[in-house]
Amino acid sequence: MTPHPPVELDRDKLFAARLNAARARPYLATALFALHPVASRSVPTMAVDRHWRCYVSPVFVARTPVEELAAVWVHEVSHLLRDHHGRSDRFAREKGLTGPAERLRMNIAADCEINDDAFGDGLVQPEGAVTPEFLNLPAGRLMEEYLSRFRLGPHTQSLVWLDCGSGADGLDREWDLGPDGAHGLSDQERDAVRFRVAQGINGRPGDTPKGWRRWAEEVFHPPQPWRELLGAAVRSAASGSGAGDDYSYGRPARRSAGVPGVVLPSLRRRPPRVCVVIDTSGSVSDSELGSALLEVAAIVRAVGGRRDLVTVVPCDAAARTVLPLCRAEGIALTGGGGTDLRTGFATALRRGPRPDVIVVLTDGQTPWPAERPPCRTVVGLFARHGGSSWHEDGPGHRRGSPPAWARTVVIGPAADAR
Repeated sequence: MTPHPPVELDRDKLFAARLNAARARPYLATALFALHPVASRSVPTMAVDRHWRCYVSPVFVARTPVEELAAVWVHEVSHLLRDHHGRSDRFAREKGLTGPAERLRMNIAADCEINDDAFGDGLVQPEGAVTPEFLNLPAGRLMEEYLSRFRLGPHTQSLVWLDCGSGADGLDREWDLGPDGAHGLSDQERDAVRFRVAQGINGRPGDTPKGWRRWAEEVFHPPQPWRELLGAAVRSAASGSGAGDDYSYGRPARRSAGVPGVVLPSLRRRPPRVCVVIDTSGSVSDSELGSALLEVAAIVRAVGGRRDLVTVVPCDAAARTVLPLCRAEGIALTGGGGTDLRTGFATALRRGPRPDVIVVLTDGQTPWPAERPPCRTVVGLFARHGGSSWHEDGPGHRRGSPPAWARTVVIGPAADAR
C-alpha cells in the first residue's frame, strides 16, 4: 500500500486566520504579525518559543476551521506577550520545581490565565481550550495563583497532549530553533512589540478585556524589583547595629568556639524598618503618585509582608505626619506645593524607632540633605522623557542628581539602577 504523501502547510489558510485574529483583536495586531510561522510535524497543534517563532502542525491547520485558527493565533501570542516563559522559569527557580510534569502544570495555569476572557466578540473558543471553569477554579487570576490551586491528577489526565511550546512554560523543545535560529526576535524587538501593544490597549481601554488592561498597566510601568534594588541597603541594615531583634540558640554564636562546653546564643536578625518618603509636590503628577503606591506595595513584599516595618511620609515643602501602613492604596498623599524633601528626611529620622532604610520617591526637583543620614537611602526617580513639564521656582529645585550617598533607581518604563 502506497503511503500518503505528507501534508504541506497551507500558508494561505494560516495567514487568513491571522488576519481574522487581527481584525477581532486589533490591539494585538503588532504582536500577531511579529510572529514568524515555522512548519513542524513535531508539534501537536501550534506552539511558540521564547524568540517569537510560531511552530505549526500542517495537519492541524488542514483540519481546523479558519475561525478556530484565528483564536489559536491569539492564544499563542498571548503567552509571549504575558512573558509566561520568563515567569515560569522564575516560579520554577523559587519553588525548586523540575521536570516536564511541572512545566505541563505551568502550561495549564498559563492557559487558564489567557482563556478566561480570550474568546467571544469575534473569536470562537477552540476545541479543547483549557479554562479555569474546567478545573473548577475562579476566573480572572494570574498563572502563579492558579499554580497554587491545583495539582496534576485524574482531573487533568485529559490534558497530557497540551503543548504550547517553550514560549508558554520556559522548557526548551527538540523542535526549537534556539537563539541562533532564523527569524527570531531580539530582546529589543520583543520589548518594542510589547510597548506598541500596551500603547494600543491604553489608548482604547474600553475595547479590551480586564485581563489585558491589567497587563498593559503593569508592562507599561512594572513595579520595580525592590527585593533586588534594596539588596545592598537591606543587607547592610540587617547586619548593622540595632538590627538585632532577639537572641536565639537555634544558631549558636561564633564566640562559642572560644568558650569550650558553653553554647552562646546568636543575635537573631529581623527585616529592616523602611520609611518611604513620597514627594507630593505640584510637579509630581497623579499617575506618578499612583506609581508610588505600587512601589510601596512592592517594598512591603520585599520585607516579607511586614506592614508594621514600613511607614510613609508624604512631603512637599513640609513633611506630613508619619503614617503607619495598613494598605498602600489607603494612603492619603496630600500636598501640592513646592518641594523640600529635607523635611521628609528629618521627620523620618525624628520619629522612633529609627528606620534602617529610607526610600525616597520623587521627581528629583528638591534640595537634598547636606549630610548623609545615619541609615541607608534609596532614591526612586520618576522617569521623565524630554524633561519635566515645568520646574519649580527657587534655588535648588531644578532636577539634578541625588547625592552620591544614595542608591538611585529610575521608576518607569526605562528603569535602571546605579
